[in-house]
Amino acid sequence: MESTSNASAAAASRANALKAKAQAAAKARANELGQVPVLMYHRVVDKPTTQDDRTPAQFRAELERLAREDYVPVTAAEFVSGRIDIPAGKHPVVLTFDDSSPTQFELDGMGVPKANTAVAILQDVAKTHPGFRAVGTFYVTRDMFGKATPEEGAQMLLWLTQQGFDVGNHTRDHLNLGGKAKKRVYEEVAAGHRLITDLIKTPPSTLALPYGNQPDGKEWGQKGKAGDVSYDYGGVFLAGYTPALSPFNKKFDPLGIPRIRSMDKKGDCAKFCSTAWLDWLKANPDERYTSDGDAQTVAFPKFKAPFVSKTFTERLLPY
Repeated sequence: MESTSNASAAAASRANALKAKAQAAAKARANELGQVPVLMYHRVVDKPTTQDDRTPAQFRAELERLAREDYVPVTAAEFVSGRIDIPAGKHPVVLTFDDSSPTQFELDGMGVPKANTAVAILQDVAKTHPGFRAVGTFYVTRDMFGKATPEEGAQMLLWLTQQGFDVGNHTRDHLNLGGKAKKRVYEEVAAGHRLITDLIKTPPSTLALPYGNQPDGKEWGQKGKAGDVSYDYGGVFLAGYTPALSPFNKKFDPLGIPRIRSMDKKGDCAKFCSTAWLDWLKANPDERYTSDGDAQTVAFPKFKAPFVSKTFTERLLPY
């Protein structure tokens, strides 16, 4: 009788705890099946010369906006694996940086990020906005932030990973993978993988496709082998042009995760770049990913249940 009573008490305690979590999720208007902006940056320069360039002032202004609108950066690795650990009511954003430009990251003689580089600006914004994480994902190529030796490259990647940043594969030579034979795709992706693992122990867990172009076999970029190098990634990122689905959404496709180019609302960016999409997400808050504050649960309004991925059944918290 006593053991039965204890079991009943334990079950009641679990039920009450779950009810409290659901109430907290409802209060936060949590929707962890919502959309997530994955922003794509290239150079951060005083005088832009391409449509992908941003000035330091523009980059800072976008980060300030994200902080004001309750976004919290997570890495690409955290995003694709569903490890989105941010406070209740906050929204994840993934900051990605392509091509390993020195304008994104450079250290002075004391190992401090140089002023007006992307990393320095991100750290500065994080200091003035508590809770805004100074993390992002760098998709590196052989340029490796302009460093000429393996020791210098290793120094850069070690610093980034030790500070919580994520290093991803962008292939070694940044060649278009579209139309290439499977063997060639494997070789290009594996070369980018080895570029990183020859310098640091932490292997990349995601790939950003050069120019956003998928190979003829979409799965070739996610998993493959060339020589003694094999790779198996949690996600493959494109170059545009919408917010990404939540990794908990059944329609989430890890083989083609969209990103959004950072740019103002002008020209072809009037609808499909960062300012426009952030405006849209602000105007449509129920479409945006909103956290319940508990990384162990996947919270959402009950009527959205048909969109849930079966992979996360044990973590579901409908309310």
